[in-house]
Amino acid sequence: MRGRKRRSFDFGNFEITKREILVSVSIVAIMLLIGVLIAGKISDYQLDKNEKYNKAIKIESQELFEYGMRTNAGNAFVYGDLKAVDTVTYPEIGGEYIYIEKVKERYTMHTRQVAHTTTTNGKTHTYYTTETYWTWDYAGSEERICDEISFLNHVFSVSKIDLPGKEYIDTVKESSHIRYKYYGVGLNFTGTIFTELADKTIADNSPFYENMKIDETVEYLETDFAMWIFWIIWMVLIGVCVYSFYYIDNKWLE
Repeated sequence: MRGRKRRSFDFGNFEITKREILVSVSIVAIMLLIGVLIAGKISDYQLDKNEKYNKAIKIESQELFEYGMRTNAGNAFVYGDLKAVDTVTYPEIGGEYIYIEKVKERYTMHTRQVAHTTTTNGKTHTYYTTETYWTWDYAGSEERICDEISFLNHVFSVSKIDLPGKEYIDTVKESSHIRYKYYGVGLNFTGTIFTELADKTIADNSPFYENMKIDETVEYLETDFAMWIFWIIWMVLIGVCVYSFYYIDNKWLE
């Protein structure tokens, strides 16, 4: 606990002097100024991205899609169906998938120390016992992925488009202590990709926005969500800095 100071406000674990309040106001002002400068950089970056999105062509037909790839049309939003050309699976679960993952889990025993308290003759005593518990723990994984997919009826290598997220399929027990969980990506999806049309193909790892039409995708990409996240984190950081300043012993201000 810090020593008591004159002209201070007592908050139990620490005191805040008027000089500390004045310095903390300066800290907040400096942090806000830095935040504004960083936010300006984020805003410039977002404006550049938005300009790229606004200039991109919008395609919903196979003919225009293929023409754009032949003529190096550049950035484009393309809406269509994403389908598997070949499929993968594991025989123990069947079905067909663009991608499938098999996760091995082992039922493993663990121990932990558990604290107990007793009161005897007004005195509290703490003792510990060892508790045993079991959990299913990760023990490795493997995956399979198809070679080719089609988008808007044009066949590509699977690496050309980021696949939708995997979903849980099933759990198969090998024994009382070993089981396998399966996660996969289905065969058919509809949505929009943002990509570059050049050299008779599309860019690698083009993002796919499932169940979103072109206008919805543009609106989603142009949101200022990053700016909101930055300011929330920055305000928390300012609060931590000010609290830490109050908490330390600032004898140099006396």
